[in-house]
Amino acid sequence: MTTLGERLARGRGRLREHPLALDAALALGVLVCMVAGSFVDRHGGPHGTPDFGGRTPDASSVLLMLIGAAALVLRRRNPLGVLLFTGAVTLVEHIAQDPPAPVAMSAVVALYTVAARTDRPTTWRVGLLTMAVLTGAAMLCGSAPWYSQENLGVFAWTGMAAAAGDAVRSRRAFVDAIRERADRAERTREEEARRRVAEERLRIARDLHDVVAHHIALVNVQAGVAAHVMDKRPDQAKEALAHVREASRSALNELRATVGLLRQSGDPEAPTEPAPGLAVLDDLLDTFRHAGLPVELARTDQGTELPAAVDLAAYRIIQEALTNVRKHAGPDARAEVSVVRVGRTVEVTVLDDGVPPGASTAADTEAGAGSEGGGHGLLGMRERVTALGGALTAGPRYGGGFRVQAILPLTARTGEAS
Repeated sequence: MTTLGERLARGRGRLREHPLALDAALALGVLVCMVAGSFVDRHGGPHGTPDFGGRTPDASSVLLMLIGAAALVLRRRNPLGVLLFTGAVTLVEHIAQDPPAPVAMSAVVALYTVAARTDRPTTWRVGLLTMAVLTGAAMLCGSAPWYSQENLGVFAWTGMAAAAGDAVRSRRAFVDAIRERADRAERTREEEARRRVAEERLRIARDLHDVVAHHIALVNVQAGVAAHVMDKRPDQAKEALAHVREASRSALNELRATVGLLRQSGDPEAPTEPAPGLAVLDDLLDTFRHAGLPVELARTDQGTELPAAVDLAAYRIIQEALTNVRKHAGPDARAEVSVVRVGRTVEVTVLDDGVPPGASTAADTEAGAGSEGGGHGLLGMRERVTALGGALTAGPRYGGGFRVQAILPLTARTGEAS
């Protein structure tokens, strides 16, 4: 069962869909009011009170009322033109009849329309001119004193029409501005949500690349060692296979932790372990040593509390750089890792003495793969560092080998994905 408010709302909606019908109904209502008012003798009753039916309007007055009311049907299409026309009709009535019929009501409605549909300066100019012309005509052409209630009524009604129309226009503009701001805010929220989703996808892609590239490289190396010594040195082959099993288990654990970040926050199976960082750097280096890559470590950052994003980025950069060394620098390469605090930054450097000049280096391999084959090692490291406001340099060393250095700020940028 529909309520009265719902019926009124539906009725207003239908009227907005048919503005011409609404203006025609308004014109008819104004005509009825003007005709009814033309039968009132303002001072014909006892003691000077109004007397309905005390006078009868002339045919010319009725015709002017009909013309003035009919013009209001076009008030939305040409507000200024309708105001000019109804004002002229009102002037004619004031000049021809004494006392005049209330034809000025049509001019009042037309002035309200102009104020509601134009700007404020136009409302001021047109409103003052209309008030002056209609009030002056009523004062000069009528037999009543200039200060009579009828003349002051013309002045008051035209002024109120201009003020009411301006208020409606201001409110409509205010509501439109609120809606525009709400739409803009909604679009901004959607863009921000898309940006955060893209950043999170990129971060997860980097983590997956680091995890897979590191552990699969170790598995590949140890599997090759096991295959090479399987017949002659079965004990060493068993040890290599044990390293393969350990590396694959670590890869699965890190993959499970990374993919688990995509779960809902309330999922009880979501991982709760902290992300890897420099606190477990020794364990990371041991995995490479077991894979046959000698690695030396030098640190001067003990006691430095790193932001979580910086800590994870430093760990992943060392992991990716050593993985590239193991994959591309040759079987006899050695690596050096240093983590040094310098002022308000932490410098992470990975050096190797791999293949001699002229041979394929990690830079060549990564650059070639990055442009053609789809490798993302150096690109991922650079994105991590840039996202935190740091700098990354990578390139061949003089005399052979490769150098990767990342300078990370101790204060990461607010809101950046780790």
